[in-house]
Amino acid sequence: MKAVWHGKVIAESDRTLEVDGYRYFPRDAVRMDLLELAPKTGGDLKCPHGVQFYDVVEGKARSSRAAWSYEAPQERMKPVDHWIGFWEDVGVS
Repeated sequence: MKAVWHGKVIAESDRTLEVDGYRYFPRDAVRMDLLELAPKTGGDLKCPHGVQFYDVVEGKARSSRAAWSYEAPQERMKPVDHWIGFWEDVGVS
């Protein structure tokens, strides 16, 4: 599986997991140098899994909150603890 943003592969792995319709990549398969921590919102703070969103950034290009990770997942999300999920401007196939 690959996660592609603006034609650039930002994650690639054959060990992805699908949970609730989203595909998650192990952190070591993700170009973390292209992710910046996004400030937490009130909604983020209410997430029972300790969500942390990331902006995908390279140069002047930015996709706000297009990636996320669960930093303190409850049982149902434990398999993707600290893995990275993508949506919006990031295509996963």
